[in-house]
Amino acid sequence: MKERILKILIVDDEEVLTLGYSKCLIKVGYEVKTASSGEEAIKLLKDEMFDLVLLDIRLPHMSGMEVLSKALEIDPDLIVIMITAHGSVQSAVDAMRMGAFDYLLKGFDHEELRTVVKKALDMYRLKREVSQLQENERKNYPDIAIFGNSPKIKYIKDLIKVVARTPKTSVLIEGESGTGKELVAKAVHNLSSRSDKPLIAINCSAIPENLMESELFGYEKGAFTDAKSLKKGVFELAHGGTLFLDEISSMKLSLQPKLLRVLETQSFRRIGGTSDIKIDVRIIAATNQELKECVDNGSFREDLYYRLKVMVINLPPLRERVEDIVPMAKMFIEQNNKEFSKNIVGFSKEAEQLMQNFDWPGNVRELKNIMERAVILCQGNVVTEEYLPIELRSAKPKEPKPISYQSPTGEALSLQDIERKHILEMLDKFNGNKSKAARVLNISRSTLREKLKQYGIS
Repeated sequence: MKERILKILIVDDEEVLTLGYSKCLIKVGYEVKTASSGEEAIKLLKDEMFDLVLLDIRLPHMSGMEVLSKALEIDPDLIVIMITAHGSVQSAVDAMRMGAFDYLLKGFDHEELRTVVKKALDMYRLKREVSQLQENERKNYPDIAIFGNSPKIKYIKDLIKVVARTPKTSVLIEGESGTGKELVAKAVHNLSSRSDKPLIAINCSAIPENLMESELFGYEKGAFTDAKSLKKGVFELAHGGTLFLDEISSMKLSLQPKLLRVLETQSFRRIGGTSDIKIDVRIIAATNQELKECVDNGSFREDLYYRLKVMVINLPPLRERVEDIVPMAKMFIEQNNKEFSKNIVGFSKEAEQLMQNFDWPGNVRELKNIMERAVILCQGNVVTEEYLPIELRSAKPKEPKPISYQSPTGEALSLQDIERKHILEMLDKFNGNKSKAARVLNISRSTLREKLKQYGIS
């Protein structure tokens, strides 16, 4: 399908400049209309749809600021780039606070004009695509897009609904890699009153340390050598919506106090900025590490940890919800049937048993990838064990560990002795990690500490 031509309105009373801007933009494929006054521009905006407006701040009769205000009333999503002289930069900054996307200083060349316009339209296109994806997701998944009917997953779904009803409460999602932490963040956002606003995700471990601050907070034009234009950070872009900070444990210590300040004041300052910017953003953080352990070893601030963990969602690994493995695998098979034009209807009993015996260190992500591989290799309509990777075929069957209710001398144990024995087994299983043991025992760390004290366990 042929992509439509993007339409730009130039508003400037200097005819020579307007003509130059028009030729420059028409040459690279845009449709351009011009207006020499604010009144003419407003009429055009009411009569026609434009993707972007280049607007001079100084206009006869009606100022550029007035035009900006009326233009955004007509179309709140309209991209407006202000044109200003050196002496009125502050006015351009004020215009950006009102909703302008960026500004150009008079004297700019055609290359700069094309670059700024393209950047603005690319951003608009991305926002439009994201909005469409979010709308499609809401239509396709009216409930929570997390698959599974095990008791642990049902509890997580109920908890998500409770958390989503809170407007600003910070959320900490803990779970191994591949358990679906980003899906949970999306579910909380989509079920909340913020669902019509942006959900922006950023992976704290994927961005170099020296770039992380500018990604979060943005920077003012001229803040440093390469700051050629103003950049909005993700806090600003997520205004009204949700910011998902994945792998929060990777955030360097020097940035953590700044994040804490945003959480406490709902305001921040761009790099090179001189004034605070107020925002309304819910923070959802996720980690595949025990964040309390990071606090204990000094790599994460304790005050930030407690500020983030107002609501905690602990995602169970796939091996702890065995009843979800085969149904989920069938769902992935169905998705891949469409992708690869196959007609696979399920699994052999042996293949199902292998999947249930496996520990799935990569969790749901690993299951999804292995199902894609199986569909590609499968020559019939049933996935048998030969189409599963060697690590699944060599997995040993899980044998339930018998619980002994007797002491070494053969005497029956008391209820307290059984509880003490079980706690010691869980601590041994997780190498003394109290957080993991408490989670499996389904008690809080403080309750576990009391039990350890009660039973004299050091």
